[in-house]
Amino acid sequence: MKLDLQNRNALVCGSSAGIGKASALELASMGATITLVARNEEKLKAVLTELPTSEGQQHDYLVVDFSNPKVLQEQLAKATQDKTFHILINNTGGPKAGPVLTAGLDEFEAAFTQHLKCNHILAQAVIPGMKEAGFGRIINIISTSVKQPIEGLGVSNTIRGAVANWSKTLATEVGPFGITVNNVLPGATATERLTDILHNVAKKINGSFEDAEKMMKSVAPAKRFAEPEEIAYAVAFLASESASYINGINLPVDGGRTKSL
Repeated sequence: MKLDLQNRNALVCGSSAGIGKASALELASMGATITLVARNEEKLKAVLTELPTSEGQQHDYLVVDFSNPKVLQEQLAKATQDKTFHILINNTGGPKAGPVLTAGLDEFEAAFTQHLKCNHILAQAVIPGMKEAGFGRIINIISTSVKQPIEGLGVSNTIRGAVANWSKTLATEVGPFGITVNNVLPGATATERLTDILHNVAKKINGSFEDAEKMMKSVAPAKRFAEPEEIAYAVAFLASESASYINGINLPVDGGRTKSL
């Protein structure tokens, strides 16, 4: 099985921390040249120093806030002038928690922009190069809510579903060019976002942080949270040549938590 990514360029969004950072590290360890993407330049600089580097790898980064699609388009126009990106990892922080009924229209609009619109801008920027290369991997980090909505994440459930359907539609359009589009659906993963969610759960159940943690772990057969690296391993496989006939799927990496098939 060939998992070598030498001579491949990867654009990894949300890579200053969590799953995005873990994915960037794993892809770099397989030989890919990484362009990190996030809004915090200091964090990006720190991750840049952690990326494995061997001959031919020249990692860099883009400072972009996904609340401003126009700036993203401008940055990508420059980045793709002299570089073909063979791998795109779409990943950004999820919308704030809360019931769908009380969500404001501005919350839906912001989430739609940061997730679906920016994913689309990124795909449009890199797909021409992928077509020319005859190889492309677009991997969207979404959520298990695509298969089973998560209570208390109304806006996220809604927008994640839209992204999944966008992805499936795109997969059918670009498949003939050697490009695959897949979604990785992480379960509860030990990241900063999970910490915020656990605090919210604790308030909701009138319990402690530890109570919330125990409750959330109990719903997964694995009885624990995932580590970011475990999600990154799935991302790395889908980015490889060995995953060339896997296209248009939702891949849960959740320890068996999701009840649907």
